[in-house]
Amino acid sequence: MKKNDFIILLGWISSGFLFAIGMCMVLLPEWGVELQGAILGGVGIISALAVFLAKRKMAGKALWIWNTRIVVISLFGFVSAIVFGLGMVMTMVWGMMTLGIILGFVGVLMLAALLPMVKGFEE
Repeated sequence: MKKNDFIILLGWISSGFLFAIGMCMVLLPEWGVELQGAILGGVGIISALAVFLAKRKMAGKALWIWNTRIVVISLFGFVSAIVFGLGMVMTMVWGMMTLGIILGFVGVLMLAALLPMVKGFEE
C-alpha cells in the first residue's frame, strides 16, 4: 500500500466515524445532544468531501467532472438509499410491516443495480 492510499484510507475512516457518531447522537433522543450530533454529522460529510477532493488531486485527476452519466448514477444511488431506508423504517411500524419489507427489498435490488451501472459488465 502506498503512503498516499494509507492517508486517504485514514481520512475516509475518520470522516465515516464522525458522521456515524453524529447520526447516533441525533437519532437517540435519550442522549439529549441532537444539535451537537447534527453538527458532528455535518463535519463528517464535509470531511468526506475534502478527502474525496484530496484523493482526486493526489491521483492527478481533475477535482470534479460533470457529465450526465455521473449525475444520473448519483441520483439513482440517492433514490435507492432513500427507498431502502424508508423500507427499513416502515418495518418498525406494525401497521406497515409488509409494505416496509417489500420496499426494503426493492431498495436492496436498486442498490445492487448500482454495481453494473458503475462498473459495467465484462465479457
